Amino acid sequence: MKAIWHNVILAESDKTKIVEDKHYFPPDSINSEYFLLSDTHSQSPFGKASYFDVQVGDHRKADAALFYPNPDANSSEIKNHVTFLKEIEIKE
Repeated sequence: MKAIWHNVILAESDKTKIVEDKHYFPPDSINSEYFLLSDTHSQSPFGKASYFDVQVGDHRKADAALFYPNPDANSSEIKNHVTFLKEIEIKE
């Protein structure tokens, strides 16, 4: 699977975890040069989510990706895995 925005591959992996129809990319599959840690956090059934802004060239999308640094015990398989909001294209 690939996460693509403005013709740039943000993440690529054949080991994504699928939770509620979303692909969660392993931390080592992320092209970190495009990710900036955001101050945004939210609460979900999986635990407290943290966010990344994504920047490709002059294009920046606030809070475009999220991850769970400390998910609840039932969601431990997605710890630090990154998923993307709808503006980011996910394809095989």
